[in-house]
Amino acid sequence: MTLRTPVKTRSKLPDVGTTIFTVIGQLSAEHNAINLSQGAPNFPCDPHLIAGVTRAMQANHNQYASMTGLRPLKERIAQKISELYRTDYDVDSEILITASASEGLYSAISGLVHPGDEVIYFEPSFDSYAPIVRLQGATPVAIKLTVPDFAVNWDEVRAAITPRTRMIIVNTPHNPSGQVFSRADLEQLAAITRHTDIVILSDEVYEHVVFDGEPHHGMATHPQLAERSVIISSFGKTYHVTGWRVGYCVAPAELMDEICKVHQFLMFSADTPMQYAFADHMRDPQGWLSLAAFYQRKRDLLQTLLAESPFRLLPSAGSFFLLADYSHFSDETDSEMVKRLIIDCGVATIPLSAFYTDGTDNNLIRLSFAKDEATLRAGAQALCRVKPR
Repeated sequence: MTLRTPVKTRSKLPDVGTTIFTVIGQLSAEHNAINLSQGAPNFPCDPHLIAGVTRAMQANHNQYASMTGLRPLKERIAQKISELYRTDYDVDSEILITASASEGLYSAISGLVHPGDEVIYFEPSFDSYAPIVRLQGATPVAIKLTVPDFAVNWDEVRAAITPRTRMIIVNTPHNPSGQVFSRADLEQLAAITRHTDIVILSDEVYEHVVFDGEPHHGMATHPQLAERSVIISSFGKTYHVTGWRVGYCVAPAELMDEICKVHQFLMFSADTPMQYAFADHMRDPQGWLSLAAFYQRKRDLLQTLLAESPFRLLPSAGSFFLLADYSHFSDETDSEMVKRLIIDCGVATIPLSAFYTDGTDNNLIRLSFAKDEATLRAGAQALCRVKPR
């Protein structure tokens, strides 16, 4: 029995309910389904990383870290970015350790977006962007990526910009499509924002998961964009510890100052023992330099295993995800297909319509290959049993 309150509530997000990830998770648990839905690894992280957290706890590093984060960790981040992308960030004023990449996104949007502003973002998208913008009294402006290549139509972006446009949110490598920005995309974005006060918020949590020998074209690789960008990244995605909830953001000092004003009242500081462990672990760059090859093997394995399935797989240039098209053998909605796969085949995926605010259905489902080989093989075997309808 639940408590009943006499208090009348007024929701700031009246149309937001339980996320599709929770719904799919509950249905999957009921049917003991193989999990190809969640973008979280089911294999262990490096035991040396766990040992590093243990050492930090035993050394009594269990109290608050400094508000912006442990300095040795920020130094490692600055060094990594300088070596990979040739942009230098000031350790004291331009790097912030956050309690997850999600907290970094919230702090950046809350600190830099004001009531009446407009924020352009691209759909399908990670589900938190638009709600965070709305919570600031601002208007999210969705532009749909082209299908099936999931590219940005830059003419549409130009047409969408108004005097109220404060921010453009980009995500590369892209969740859920697995597509990545090219150098040409960066040039287009730079041209569009030149001589404006538009901030770029760049979600780059999969920055080290770019395939086929291609480089990551993040905002820090482009000097003009770096000057107006807040870049978000994730230790969880890089080191297979999504549950530790530690990320970071980098930005020019003037932008970072406003972000920190929100961060200090939202979290104050991220988990201290984890920061010590990450600072020590980042001494070895192989942790991120080897990541693309590691996940490419998983992508390639899942593609091979699904070659005899009825699904048509779209290319994945980065991230943890593949999209699968079923429009040629079924007229079910993507949500109906996902439910059928769970109930009839025992495998969980995610409907792409969940990543659109208007529920656009392109008959595509998202598969995660951030799983161990046994799970990938079992999931693919189940998907190969799907019957046309």
